[in-house]
Amino acid sequence: MKRFWLGAAVLVAATAAGGGQAAPGKPTPYWASLSQDEARMRVGPSLDFPSNWVYRRRDLPVKVLQVLGLWRKVEDPDGTQGWMHVRLLSDTATAIVTTDQAPMHDSASEAAPTLYRAAKGVVGRLSGCSGGWCSFDVKGQRGYVKSDDLWGATDQ
Repeated sequence: MKRFWLGAAVLVAATAAGGGQAAPGKPTPYWASLSQDEARMRVGPSLDFPSNWVYRRRDLPVKVLQVLGLWRKVEDPDGTQGWMHVRLLSDTATAIVTTDQAPMHDSASEAAPTLYRAAKGVVGRLSGCSGGWCSFDVKGQRGYVKSDDLWGATDQ
């Protein structure tokens, strides 16, 4: 009987350990974005670790570098790394403008008319990238931006 309980305990421990290492369905690194208006980055993968940053920017793109149970080690656009709970993240493809100004064109061409200009730090949603251009939506203002002017899910 002791062997049965020991075997059951080992099986439960192995299942729990395996679940903590479960992949999110895609290999790391992968892109995510903040799903909340406020998100805390922590120095370790637990609520027991202190916050090192508080982000107040829904849709900010982050790169997921590592998965540990319900925690994700992420990198922000400035290169800062830390841990966030999975509930703070979304699969919504977003990007942030990294150049001083990114023209948003009517179509994916340098010759196309410029509809808007997005300043450095503007965050928008992506609906597709190809040929060095991304369809970029900033609160309903849509246009095509060169992928080199963005940091985020431009490879999706």
